[in-house]
Amino acid sequence: MKSRTTVMVSIVLAMLVASIDTTIMNTTMPIIAEELGRFDLYAWSFASYMIFCTVLSPVAGRISDIFGRKHVFGFGILFFLAGSLLCGISESMVQLVIFRAVQGIGAGIMMPFPMIIAGDLFPVEKRGKIQALFTGMWGLSAILAPLLGAFFVEYMSWRWIFYVNLPVCLLAFVTLLPYKEVYTPKKTSIDYIGAVLFAIGVTLILLVTVLEQYQLLVAALGAAVMVIFYYYEKKQTSPIVPLSLIQDPTIRWINVNGFAACAALFGIGSFIPLFLQDVAGQSLFMSGLALLGMAVGWMVVSVPAGKWVLKYGYRRLLVIGNILLVLSGITFFLINEDTGFWYVLGAMTVMGLAFGLTSTVSMISAQQLVEPHQKGIATSFLMFCRNIGTAVGVTVMGALLYGQSDVLDGFHYLFLFGLIGSIVAFLSSLWIRNRKLEVKASLSYKFDE
Repeated sequence: MKSRTTVMVSIVLAMLVASIDTTIMNTTMPIIAEELGRFDLYAWSFASYMIFCTVLSPVAGRISDIFGRKHVFGFGILFFLAGSLLCGISESMVQLVIFRAVQGIGAGIMMPFPMIIAGDLFPVEKRGKIQALFTGMWGLSAILAPLLGAFFVEYMSWRWIFYVNLPVCLLAFVTLLPYKEVYTPKKTSIDYIGAVLFAIGVTLILLVTVLEQYQLLVAALGAAVMVIFYYYEKKQTSPIVPLSLIQDPTIRWINVNGFAACAALFGIGSFIPLFLQDVAGQSLFMSGLALLGMAVGWMVVSVPAGKWVLKYGYRRLLVIGNILLVLSGITFFLINEDTGFWYVLGAMTVMGLAFGLTSTVSMISAQQLVEPHQKGIATSFLMFCRNIGTAVGVTVMGALLYGQSDVLDGFHYLFLFGLIGSIVAFLSSLWIRNRKLEVKASLSYKFDE
């Protein structure tokens, strides 16, 4: 099963570079903007990546159900590689924004596949361990991103934050080549119009997070396009987003809960370093180290979660996870000006326990509650709901924080929003009904020995 190991190497490397590039520009962007100019496009260098990454994920998942995993995933790796190269040779801020969008397309295509392929290759009881590995990559990227960014700017050039992706992507692509698919995709037509409507609608909605004016108009246009998309999809025999994912009450509430939980608290990780630096007086390194608490908590419960699903059922675990989420919301709400590093680290760990349990269990459930030819879209659509929730949460938190004259008051309202949101997420989990998971043979792929 040597080839199986290389496939795992491929998806882990792809996930690592995509997650690092989500945050690596946080520390280097001021220097990049100073060299390229156009500070008015500062936020767009982040937004273009985030928007296309979010929009493309469910589309890529659906296409993989039709054409298979390997070709779509490989295309995403090469597209991300091309985007990274273009970003590295950018000569203006406009070029960087455009090329970050190209990079975001590649990342959006790659992102769902670690979870999709894990669902194909591993039985339920082992899937938690694999998801814990993927979570470890996010935790590692949270530490590596600022360190790599600072190193390249200090000793080389900011362009190397993109160039470093090239050998990693090439290695990810090469290790994907032994992947021998025996999964038989469901032959059907591609809903191109539905994909375009979906992309336009979601893009307009996400633009609200970066626009400084006309937000309501753009949001209304986005909502209108999504309504058109919904009614168009109802008439399609092979929709880009099967409405069964929305109409099935169990899957619908799992997706709603994923959205609500991420909107409530997942974005707090973006602001905790700022709190530790500006309010608690911690160093840049210590403020980044606090984020490890979430990764540790996540992995502690992710590893046994697969076995727990089979033993206790997914509904009970999701309710427990959401109770932990409320507890996390309470711990953050109690933060004040005297709060130190260790309290914040503990709060982040509790939040990691909550998200580790809910994310792993909901992902396993979403994959097992659908037919094999819908596993890709079920996986990527759940990730999409979480990403949208995170984008909404970060936007609201940012508005609450920067809308106050006193930074401590801003954090108080930010944490209050998180607490209220966690309670809403908990209430949504109560609507999830237990169904027997059909434990099918997950090894849908074979490898050359």
